[in-house]
Amino acid sequence: MTTPLSPLQRTASPAWLHRARTLLWPSPTLPSRKERIRAAIGAGIGLLITALVCHGLGPSGPANLWLMAPLGASAVLVFAVPAGPMAQPWAALGGNTLSSLIGLGFAFSGLDAEWAGPIAVGAAMLCMLALRCLHPPGGAVALTAVLTHTTQWTYPLFPVFVNTLLLVCVGAVYNSLTGRPYPHPQGAPSPGPSDGRSGAAEPDALSEVLQRYNQVLDISRDDLEALLHETERLAYRDRLSALRCSNIMSAPPITVQFGTPLQEAWNLLARHDIKALPVVDRYQHLVGIVTRADFMRHADRVAGQSAGEVRALAERLRTLLRPTPGTDSDKAEVVGQIMTRQVRVASADRPLIDLLPLFTEGGHHHIPIVSDDRRLVGILTQSDFLRAWSRAVHDGWRQG
Repeated sequence: MTTPLSPLQRTASPAWLHRARTLLWPSPTLPSRKERIRAAIGAGIGLLITALVCHGLGPSGPANLWLMAPLGASAVLVFAVPAGPMAQPWAALGGNTLSSLIGLGFAFSGLDAEWAGPIAVGAAMLCMLALRCLHPPGGAVALTAVLTHTTQWTYPLFPVFVNTLLLVCVGAVYNSLTGRPYPHPQGAPSPGPSDGRSGAAEPDALSEVLQRYNQVLDISRDDLEALLHETERLAYRDRLSALRCSNIMSAPPITVQFGTPLQEAWNLLARHDIKALPVVDRYQHLVGIVTRADFMRHADRVAGQSAGEVRALAERLRTLLRPTPGTDSDKAEVVGQIMTRQVRVASADRPLIDLLPLFTEGGHHHIPIVSDDRRLVGILTQSDFLRAWSRAVHDGWRQG
């Protein structure tokens, strides 16, 4: 008779399986099929060209005299991970050549292979790390030299250096032609103040995190910083996507009508310390918007004025605002004569994130919010949007 599992046993088994799966299962991150095919074809082309050229240059005999086996691993890095620090020309050329010199030295040392091989690989790693040319195939180059009892002093030059140089040259051409710049810039952290973007990707913070991590990363610092910024941007976008214009708009808005005198409209702007007033009809339908800039433009304000011209502008503005006696006037008297008629609007249920291009690229500072029948229900300013963005940032930090 089978003994039933206790609750503890039932929960322990899935936990064990989950841990085993997380440790042994491949990473879920996978490039697109197009990228995989691009890398595989590139590696094949790179090795083929290298083999053909070196076969013609090298001595007759076995292929290992003119083509080294670890070059296959170098090809994987150069074509599949062209942005990685371990795949860059200095890492490939320096790592392979330096390791071949060390392996050659231990091949001549007289030590047994079981001692010489591991020591050669360890020494090669230390030297590559010290010279910032860590290239994993370099360990195989050093071990190969020991195991094959290489005694040719030309081994580091040919096939190692020549093989690697040809592969790197083909990689530079192929990767660049297929949209993967190679060599890939490996920038150092730039000193100076942050660019204003908040988050963990600020240069000083990133440098501190990398220093604490204290392990080799096969990604350049610039690429890592760019990925963090893009992740941060998408996270903020997702938070803002849940907001609608109605959530943060100012309602009810302060409005004027077509026939509102200019002095009255100007007083409203000054009293409420705002820069724009929606213009509506008697049914609250939006017909335009009047801004401080409209007043200045109609007062003939120009750029680059001297102090005297500024005083003249103030006088012209007072003249514009002063009502003209009688029925005839040669200047604007009411809001409808100076307002902007073509107004960019948004609906109350529109996602807030949709307005980001209007505020950041379109030059807009005020967006009237209207109902389906174009009745004005609120106004959204650039300041309102920035406050919502700031709240999203701070909420993200608290959740993190």
